[in-house]
Formats: sequence, C-alpha cells, structure tokens
Amino acid sequence: MHGFQLTFFTQLGRTHGLWSIAEWILREAKKLNIKGATVSLAQGGYGRDGEYHTSRFFKLAGRPIEITMAVSPENAEQLFAVINEAGLKIFYMKIPVEYGVTGQNQPERTIL
Repeated sequence: MHGFQLTFFTQLGRTHGLWSIAEWILREAKKLNIKGATVSLAQGGYGRDGEYHTSRFFKLAGRPIEITMAVSPENAEQLFAVINEAGLKIFYMKIPVEYGVTGQNQPERTIL
C-alpha cells in the first residue's frame, strides 16, 4: 500500500483537554481506524523556540516525544482535519511511503 508516514513532535506535559498531546493523537487515530502508531520518548532535543528540552531528575515536562504512524492518504487528510478543528499547533513530518505486512502473499505453513 502507498500512503504516508506521519511523525508528530511534541513534549511531555503538553496537553489538550484532559489528555497529553500524544494520548490525544493516539485516541483520534484509533477513532479513524488507523491500525497502529508508536510513541517514542527522546533523550533530548530543541524545538522551534530554540530551547533545549531534556529529561532532568526533577523536570520531565519538557521531554520530547514522537508519535509515528503509517496511514493512507485519506486517513492523513482526516487526521489533519481533526487536529486543525481542535486548533492544535503540532510540528510534523509527512513522508510518502510504501507499507504493508510481510508474509501476506505466502501460503500458510503447517508445523508438525
């Protein structure tokens, strides 16, 4: 299948309503029947503000987070529409990809 890899970048501690931005994106993706996503915590990084964000012993709130998923073009449009409707400003990357699951066209093996 052809579609897009969407990667959203945010920080631990950013919220929308009762949910962290990462949890909110995952919930909305699931509502759109997007089949999977991965959330990764980064060691550190700097954003558009130029400030370095990292995890410190007493301050975890600014730690960078990435949310990555492979989606169809239709799902990408739907997810961006939901994000825009919510009024959120989230940095993202949208990269054309081919995706699928290995072993789909192989005959099922019998294990004795």
